[in-house]
Amino acid sequence: MKLINPNQLFITIFLFFQLSPLLVLPTQAHSAPNANLFREYIGAEFNNVKFSDIPINPNVDFHFLLSFAIDYDTSGTAATNGKFNVFWDTNNLSPSQVSAIKQRHPNVKVGLSLGGDSVNGASAFFKPFSIDSWVSNAVSTLTQIIQQYNLDGIDIDYEHFSSDTHTFAECIGRLIKTLKNNNVISFASIAPFDDDQVQIHYKALWNKYGQLIDYVNFQFYAYDEGTTVSQFIDYFKTQSSNYHGGKVLVSFTTEGSGGLSPENGFFSACNQLKQQGLLHGIFIWSADDSKKNGFRYEKRSQTLLASPHHI
Repeated sequence: MKLINPNQLFITIFLFFQLSPLLVLPTQAHSAPNANLFREYIGAEFNNVKFSDIPINPNVDFHFLLSFAIDYDTSGTAATNGKFNVFWDTNNLSPSQVSAIKQRHPNVKVGLSLGGDSVNGASAFFKPFSIDSWVSNAVSTLTQIIQQYNLDGIDIDYEHFSSDTHTFAECIGRLIKTLKNNNVISFASIAPFDDDQVQIHYKALWNKYGQLIDYVNFQFYAYDEGTTVSQFIDYFKTQSSNYHGGKVLVSFTTEGSGGLSPENGFFSACNQLKQQGLLHGIFIWSADDSKKNGFRYEKRSQTLLASPHHI
């Protein structure tokens, strides 16, 4: 019988314990965590909705997104090359009300969304004169608004473009990078939807500056109204591939049209994604529309996100 050298035995045991954490890493990497992020757009339709009207579950991360800040003049008739003005319901969503809701609910952050679909009844276009001048103006005016309102982040929701994809990517990418480097914002998101022009612009931005973008608020409600649960899951996986590595949030509208609605299986789809570890969060368009139904889907969304299990 061959005797084991005590020194060799010690070295073997030492190496085993040193290397053993590495052996379990592949198993850990397979379990992608779900997130409990809930986001809601607010203020675009001037329905007198206040932050305090919306039920807030203390066990979720809650983001309000003020809609919208737009680089148009105050009348909403002419683009201003990156000089942003506030176009949301400031009577009900003022700086003091932002501070009050954040003080009352430590889990709440508030951001602003840029662009949107329309202004003054016409399409709101992304229309820079040049990359450098647009970025300079945008950084200056948005920093002022963000600091005045005590905001935490920005969301990019341009839907119409008078620029090429390179210009859009550089303007928005440099804006996000500068605001983050200056500690003006802590998060940034984009809000694309399934339209060829929209997608080529946002994918150009993602390919160059995706590492700076924290969330993808994909507008799944822009799909057809008759969307089924299985179609929704397929759409989600397609867009997760388009924005590879991004936290793609699922969404519905309480406006009453488009996509997979709560009545037709939205929460069933969420549960399927949650079981697969793919639910990064939920957002709703919009609080203004939800007022009529007592914000019941806001409550249900947050309950699902806060639960450790699918419901």
